[in-house]
Amino acid sequence: MMGGGAADHGGTGPARLRHLSQPVLLGLLGALTLALFALSLAIGYAPIDWGAALHDILSGRHGLDALVLVELRLPRALLGVLVGFSLGLTGAALQGLMRNPLADPGVVGVSGAAALGAVTAFYFGAAALFSLALPLGGLAGAALATAVLLGLARRGASTTALILAGVALNSFAGALTALALNLSPSPYATLEIVFWLMGSLSDRSLQHVLLALPFIMVGAVLVLSTARGLDALTLGEETAESLGFSLPRLRLVAIAGTAAMIGASVAVSGAIGFVGLVVPHLLRPLVGHRPGRLLLASALAGAALTLGADVLVRLIPTRPELKLGVVTALIGAPFFLVLLRRLGTETE
Repeated sequence: MMGGGAADHGGTGPARLRHLSQPVLLGLLGALTLALFALSLAIGYAPIDWGAALHDILSGRHGLDALVLVELRLPRALLGVLVGFSLGLTGAALQGLMRNPLADPGVVGVSGAAALGAVTAFYFGAAALFSLALPLGGLAGAALATAVLLGLARRGASTTALILAGVALNSFAGALTALALNLSPSPYATLEIVFWLMGSLSDRSLQHVLLALPFIMVGAVLVLSTARGLDALTLGEETAESLGFSLPRLRLVAIAGTAAMIGASVAVSGAIGFVGLVVPHLLRPLVGHRPGRLLLASALAGAALTLGADVLVRLIPTRPELKLGVVTALIGAPFFLVLLRRLGTETE
């Protein structure tokens, strides 16, 4: 079970925060996400004339300012929302499903398989032939991993078995990715693969947004539908089943939704870690430690965190710019260590 009990006695500060109603919390997170979305559109390496850009867009002209806004900044901001939304939502769902505060979207193995699919497109030169070969390869890898996991879930595999299957898939995909790097025909191809694996939202187009959007929308519907089942699961598996929830079906729906969202996200952005781990822990006290209420809140907070980190990437004066996955790891890794220490203290 999650070690959340200790957080219920954290003093008057957290107690006051828990008085925030769900609509108020979601409203605040939604407003923060919108503000960061606008900030993402406004910040870039070259200033744009907003008046001219909007006038050109409304009149159907293709001026330079309009092209920068529509072709570069808008896709980047939209993907920041979609990828962060996916990571936050699936992180909260997996932590609730596995009743483990250290669960992360990468634990199911789909992200590693999606990365392998994209690396395969790099390795065989498909990425140089057409622009969408990379995300399509990522989606193909995610689909294979999803098929394996869904096959296990349909056979009634336990949560532990699904975790172990995810670890095995990640290890196998990581080994094949390392093999591709080792056998890469040129150092330039190797460097390109490594950069992509670090995760980034730069140089993406609206095609990438349209490719990922259907999978993320379907996955979000599936994951959000598990809210009541995850709440019941906090009472124990036997109690949840006595309340009428089918645990195999709950696992199947949660894994399918997670796979769709994470597969699509990794396919268009590369590997961006720690968002799905950090966000649920920051918000769990604000929702009374209820996994069902945590889902949408974590999704919005994940979008805000990813947008904020991507804005930070552009503000740091380095060329080439830091990769988004590097920044989220720098933020998330210390938090992860603090979390491990806190959990160890609670179990003593």
